[in-house]
Amino acid sequence: MPFLPEDTIAAVATAPGAAAVSVIRVSGPATKALLSTVFRPVGRGKAPFLPEPRRATLGQVLDAAGHPLDEVLLTFFAGPRSYTGEDVAEFACHGGPLVTRLVLERILECGARAAEPGEFSRRAFLGGKMDLTQAEAVMDLITAKTELAVRAAQAQLSGGLGQRIEAARAAVLEIVAHVEAWIDFPEEDIDPVTGALLQEKIALVRNRIDGLLATADRGRILREGLRTVICGAPNVGKSSLLNRLLGYDRAIVSDVAGTTRDTIEEIINLRGIPLRLIDTAGLRESDDVLEQAGMARTLRQLDQAELVIHVVDASRPRGAGSDAPQVMAGTQVLTVLNKADLGRHRDWEEVSGFPFSCATGEGEAALVEAIFRLTGQTQAQWEGECVAISLRHRDALRRAGEGLDAAAALLEANAAGELAALELREALDALGEIVGRLDIEDILGEIFGRFCIGK
Repeated sequence: MPFLPEDTIAAVATAPGAAAVSVIRVSGPATKALLSTVFRPVGRGKAPFLPEPRRATLGQVLDAAGHPLDEVLLTFFAGPRSYTGEDVAEFACHGGPLVTRLVLERILECGARAAEPGEFSRRAFLGGKMDLTQAEAVMDLITAKTELAVRAAQAQLSGGLGQRIEAARAAVLEIVAHVEAWIDFPEEDIDPVTGALLQEKIALVRNRIDGLLATADRGRILREGLRTVICGAPNVGKSSLLNRLLGYDRAIVSDVAGTTRDTIEEIINLRGIPLRLIDTAGLRESDDVLEQAGMARTLRQLDQAELVIHVVDASRPRGAGSDAPQVMAGTQVLTVLNKADLGRHRDWEEVSGFPFSCATGEGEAALVEAIFRLTGQTQAQWEGECVAISLRHRDALRRAGEGLDAAAALLEANAAGELAALELREALDALGEIVGRLDIEDILGEIFGRFCIGK
């Protein structure tokens, strides 16, 4: 549905299901008029309700016949001092699904329409209450799986990333102005080719972009988790390792080979880093159709893995299925020498790996440290600066960097200033995409379409 600022929108802003309280949010130009129709304050008779901004008022939501639907706590935020910049009202209702639906339906009857996913945040962006990076951070904060992910989202929501992008844009804009002045007024002798300072400014902006690009992997891991596949032959302790790392029994553990037929996926918090642990079916020769299907899924998971934990039973002789699996180029593999409490068989004495015991927890700290190191970031990097760009940001920054590199090369070669200015403009537009400084309706639709309704 196209964005219509003249609409007044409404949606449930809390999670579905029964709860103590549910919140219905309304935003738009007709909010005040709507309140005078659906809401009657306690003890104020039938006089039209005139909301006082930022003051909670106890009252009732009335149906079309004037009968109460629910007793609610209403808070009104007058624009532009609101989340969206428009007049906003929030009804704190009793949290039953039925009563929440009835209150929302009454609000929609009185002139509001149901909000689209992310429409409140989209209005906040279009109303100048936040830039596009801050709007994206709202959803990052809602879906954060660890404290580090929360910190990164909070840093972006407070404008940290947007400020750095705006600083880079301002620097590029200054360079563009210099080059275009030389083009338009050559008699002023503004010569970017012989201006070493101009090249230095391009290099400084390029360094800023490189610094942000270096956080792309960190951002992807914080948002999506490090895809970690646990694999190995049957009965080596894969499911036991999953349960050990999770801290509870998630997977069935049995001495019967082939117990795990399907993949099991869970997320754990590893020092603030979300780890997507995927337990898989054991790999071996089998005529069982179901077991073969499970192993086929294992192979597909290995193709998508970023980290593979290869588990072996180091207490027994090496046999079929003991070798590390074939993985995609660039995928890290850690070998876990399980059942260390039973002693290590001589076949495994020269094998590099992590001695481990799912029964006692021996080697767990060393394995966790090894996984953390494989994320490619130091403890200081993870816990220090919380900037972590997304894939969208990375693509725009990459294009901005390419534009700057091309402009620098043209200036160095004493090429026509128009060509350098064109590349600089491309870099400027790419940076503008990140914070929403361009007419980017398609990008807005893609971003806010991922939001939950009511946010």
